[in-house]
Amino acid sequence: MKLSVLLKNEKYSVITGSDDIDVTSVEYDSRKVKNGSVFVCITGFKTDGHKYIDSAVKNGAAAVVVEKDVTVPEGVTCIKADNTRHTLASMSAQFYNNPSEKMRLIGVTGTNGKTTTTYLIKSILEAQNRKTGIIGTIQNCIGNKVLHAERTTPESLELQELFDEMYKEGVNDVIMEVSSHSLDLHRVDCCDFDLGIFTNLTEDHLDYHKTMENYRDAKAILFGMCKNSVINIDDPYGEYMLSKAAGNALTTGIENKKADMNAVNLVMKPNGVEFDVEYKNQKHHIIYSVPGKFSVYNALAAVASGIVLNVPVDTIIEGIKSVKGVKGRFEPVKTYNDITAIVDYSHTPDSLENMLNTAREFVKGRIITVFGCGGDRDKLKRPIMGEIAGRLSDFCIITSDNPRSEDPQAILDEIEPGTAKTGCDYVKICDRKEAIFYAVKMAKPHDFIAVAGKGHEDYQIFADRTIHFDDAEVLLEAFKEIEK
Repeated sequence: MKLSVLLKNEKYSVITGSDDIDVTSVEYDSRKVKNGSVFVCITGFKTDGHKYIDSAVKNGAAAVVVEKDVTVPEGVTCIKADNTRHTLASMSAQFYNNPSEKMRLIGVTGTNGKTTTTYLIKSILEAQNRKTGIIGTIQNCIGNKVLHAERTTPESLELQELFDEMYKEGVNDVIMEVSSHSLDLHRVDCCDFDLGIFTNLTEDHLDYHKTMENYRDAKAILFGMCKNSVINIDDPYGEYMLSKAAGNALTTGIENKKADMNAVNLVMKPNGVEFDVEYKNQKHHIIYSVPGKFSVYNALAAVASGIVLNVPVDTIIEGIKSVKGVKGRFEPVKTYNDITAIVDYSHTPDSLENMLNTAREFVKGRIITVFGCGGDRDKLKRPIMGEIAGRLSDFCIITSDNPRSEDPQAILDEIEPGTAKTGCDYVKICDRKEAIFYAVKMAKPHDFIAVAGKGHEDYQIFADRTIHFDDAEVLLEAFKEIEK
C-alpha cells in the first residue's frame, strides 16, 4: 500500500524522501519491522520509539513517522506528524481498510461493570442469531473462538488487525470494553462506534490520570465518537457524559425518575435479581441470575443497548435470562458445610463496596474478606479499600494482589490503617495462597468467603517474575484440605 494512502486522513510533513512509496506493514515495535515496513515512533512511559529508528532501519524500514526532530539514515523517508499515537491509529485503520465501518461497534466504558455489560449484550445479540466479537479484560472472542487478551483495550494497530480478523470471520457486532487509557492514548481513534455505554465512574487509575476530572474527561471522549449513547444518569458523572454525547442518547436509572428508561420493582435474591423496565409507558419483566443492585444497573444498560440496536424486547429478555454469570464476577466457587466462597474482580473502592453490600443482603453468618491492592497503581485508594472491607466484613485478611515492582508488605501496611479504624478483626498475610487457606480454615457453617481483587486472572505479578495463580483454584485446593 502507498504510504500516501495510509496517511490520507492525516496532516503531515515529508521531511526526507517521498510519501509516494509502497510499504508492506505498519509497525511501532522496531523488533517487528520487516523489509518495506513503516515504523511509527511512539513516545511511551518507559521508553521512546524515536530511540529505535536506527534499529528499525537495520531491520528494513522504508519509512519512519516521527513527532520529534530527528536525524534518519540516508535513503529513508521521514514523515513528521503532530501526534504519532493518533497517526498510528489512523494508518492502522487505513491499512486494514477500516474494518470497524463494516460491523456494528459497541463500546462500554466506566470504572465498574464493563465486562459484565459486554457479555450481557453479547448474549442478547446472539439470541438474535447475530455473530459477535468481544474485546475486553477477560479475553477476546470471535464467536465461540477464544483469544488471549493482553490488556483491556489493545494498541490501535492490534485493535484494527483484530477488527479485520473478526470481519473476515463473519462477525456482525463487536462489543468492546473501552478503557480510559485507550481513549486518552488514542488507541480507539478512527474507530466507527455505533453505540457507546457509560456504566459509572468512581476513583481508579489516578496513578495515571492524577485527578478525577482528567479521568472523567478521558471517559467522555467515547461519547463524542458515537452515533448513539446509553448513559447511567444515576451516576454523579452521568450528566457530564450526556453533555458530551454527539449522537442520540438514551438515559437509564433506578433512582433518577427523569431517566428515559427506569428499573422499578426490584426484587433482590441470593441467586439473582428481578425487576421491571419502564420505557415509553410500557413495562417488561427482567430476570438475571447474578445478585446485587449493581447487577440491575448492568442488566439495565444491556436492555437499553438492545433497544437502541433494534432488538425485539422478547429477545432482549431471553438474552439476559440465559446469562448465568461472568468469570471472576461474583463467581461462586464452592459451597461446603453451608460455607459459600466466591471470587470477584472488585479492585476499586466502589466495586468492593458493591460486592460486600450484595453479600450482606443474604449472608446469615460472617463475611470473611480476603483482599489486597495492586502495586504500581493508585495508592490513595489503599486505606479507602481497607476501610470499606472493615466496615462491611466481620473479618478481613489483608493480603497481596499483584505487587508488581513494589514491596508487597509495604502495600499491606498502607491498606491496614483503613481497616484498623473500623474496629473489624483482621490479620495481614502477605502470601495470597496462605491468606486464602486461612480464610477457609477459619470459616464456620453459614459463613461467606469473598476473595476479592483478581477475579478471572490466573497469574500474580511480582517485581522479578509472573507466576500462575488462580484464586478459584486455590480456594478449591483449600476446601479439599479441610474435607479430608
